[in-house]
Amino acid sequence: MNPVETRTPDDDTVDKFKDECGVFGIFGHPDAAHMTYLGLYALQHRGQESAGIAVASDGRIKQSRAMGYVSDVFKQDVLSSLVGRSAIGHVRYSTYGDSRVVNAQPILIECSHGQIALCHNGNLVNAAELRNDLVRRGSIFQTNSDTEVVLHLYARSTAKLAEDAIVESVSQVKGAFSLALLTPESLIAVRDPHGFRPLALGKLGDAYVVCSETCAMDLINATYEREIEPGEVLVIDRDGLHSYKPFAPTPAAHCVFEHVYFARPDSYVFGQSVNEVRTSLGRLLASEAGAEADVVVPIPDSGLCAAVGYAESSGIPLKMGLIRNHYVGRTFIQPQQSIRGFKVKVKLNTVRSIIEGKRVVLVDDSIVRGTTSQKIVRMVKASGAREVHMRISCPPTVSPCYYGIDTPHRDQLIAAKHSVEEIRNYLGADSLSYLSLDGLRESVGVAAPNYCTACYTREYPVEPPSDAEAYMQMVFKLPDGSEPVEP
Repeated sequence: MNPVETRTPDDDTVDKFKDECGVFGIFGHPDAAHMTYLGLYALQHRGQESAGIAVASDGRIKQSRAMGYVSDVFKQDVLSSLVGRSAIGHVRYSTYGDSRVVNAQPILIECSHGQIALCHNGNLVNAAELRNDLVRRGSIFQTNSDTEVVLHLYARSTAKLAEDAIVESVSQVKGAFSLALLTPESLIAVRDPHGFRPLALGKLGDAYVVCSETCAMDLINATYEREIEPGEVLVIDRDGLHSYKPFAPTPAAHCVFEHVYFARPDSYVFGQSVNEVRTSLGRLLASEAGAEADVVVPIPDSGLCAAVGYAESSGIPLKMGLIRNHYVGRTFIQPQQSIRGFKVKVKLNTVRSIIEGKRVVLVDDSIVRGTTSQKIVRMVKASGAREVHMRISCPPTVSPCYYGIDTPHRDQLIAAKHSVEEIRNYLGADSLSYLSLDGLRESVGVAAPNYCTACYTREYPVEPPSDAEAYMQMVFKLPDGSEPVEP
């Protein structure tokens, strides 16, 4: 499993975790492809490298996928060619497998069971072992995505029914998987027994919808019905819903970082409002780590909800002292080495009238490597802030994730090697505090034992890969194979 070597190092990608993808499916709608396009549009924040849609019509499945944003991939002529009453779609940010079109999803195959297309959100920790075994037995892989392993296992199954073959194949994988599968006759949703990644069920008239987040339902005016349960296989066909629980009962381990950062604030994930949880994170952060200050400034956009909660609890006014440029693309051309240090300023700028002469509380959701946080603290001080107090609405991140989050190697996580005081000194802040693990658990409520907090505790619900060093993590390389030097 080779590190991705095609991405250019970028302050945002280096200093923020990335989710692997978002999935969407719809069954029984006359304009399934357009509904899927809109659903993917709402889920664009979950993956920006590639997008794809597969539709079923007249006993066959047709698909289109390409690199880029949803709006770039699916022009009207492409959507018009995808005719059918059921469809699945996918947006991808790779955590396993290179960033190239062959790894874009849905992945469509034809085997003894007929055609099937698959979309996957998550990571399979035993994919390398399964793949090596399949190759030894004669399988030929077209991608280096862990998702393709599931399809090879499916194709080899001797089960007569598609849903039984699916159960047989996913029973052999370990890790995180929220799947949307399309056959010519059905839409099938599968969630791993731990329920790491979210997956919800909704209705749009007589049509059924499955998706990673409820914000996708909102855009198409679908109504939220319920969560696809951990360990559930839900088959949707013309006879309605058929729910199966073929896996042994397992304690749930929902990814708490969905609430901290990944999901959109207007979504419900794991049955809870993301906005309410994030605001609660900020309130508890203020009660645990108050600061004598004049203004609370969120680091946009991810720190906004927590900053609102912090301001409410502390009584310190919230002001937008940092403005984000939303029109900076994925690739910012830096024509001269001498101006590389301006990268953060292209994306964020201070409002001097809010900051100058003030004691500022900066609120963000997390610190990964610390490079961008350091630059922001410097910017705020350069704009005249008397003091800068950094507040983070989650505990220190000390371990990589193996369940569908693109995280650096542990050695590249600043909190894994340094104390809070050492990080504060590196950032140049006057003080630094993180939300406690107890505070995080309180914010997600009574369901806290059902959450995975491995990135803060190193306690993994599923054993990490046997060769974790080789496992696909966010290790950036330049074309010559060297590590990038921070500007």
